[in-house]
Amino acid sequence: MDLQIDDFYKDCATGLLQLYQAFPRRIALYVEDLIGPSEPDEFGLPSKRHESCLGALLWLADEGYLRFDSTIHFEALDQATLTEKGFLRMSRALPGALDNPETLPPSILRVRASLAQQLREALRNADSERLVRLTRLIFENSANAVGDIV
Repeated sequence: MDLQIDDFYKDCATGLLQLYQAFPRRIALYVEDLIGPSEPDEFGLPSKRHESCLGALLWLADEGYLRFDSTIHFEALDQATLTEKGFLRMSRALPGALDNPETLPPSILRVRASLAQQLREALRNADSERLVRLTRLIFENSANAVGDIV
C-alpha cells in the first residue's frame, strides 16, 4: 500500500485549507503546522515525512494552485497564497454534498456545500477515503467530475 500517497492528499488538503482560511492574505505556511513536529535525522536533515509534506506544497505551487515568494529553510513557504485556480477549486460548490439543501438560505448553502467545508469535515471526522476523493476534486479540471464523488 502506498501510504505516502494518502499523506500527500492530506498534506495538500490541509495546506490549501490554511491558505483558503487566510485568503487573500499572504502567510507563512509551516510544515509543522500541517503535520505536527517531527525530529530531524542524525545529520540534522528533516524527516522523510517532513520532506514529503514540503514536497506536496511545492508540487501544488508547480501545478499552479498556490504561489509563494521563497522557502524558509526546509520549514515553510513564505508569503504563500492561493492562486485564482486554487481559490476557485476550494470554493467550488459540490452538488449533493448536503441533505435537504432547499431548506438552507443561499449564503449558508454556498459555504456548507463548498469543497473547502467538505474537506474540513472529512479531516475533522478522520474520514481518509472521503478526504482522498475530495482532494482529488481539487485536481479535476471539470466541474462535471464532482457529481458522484461526494
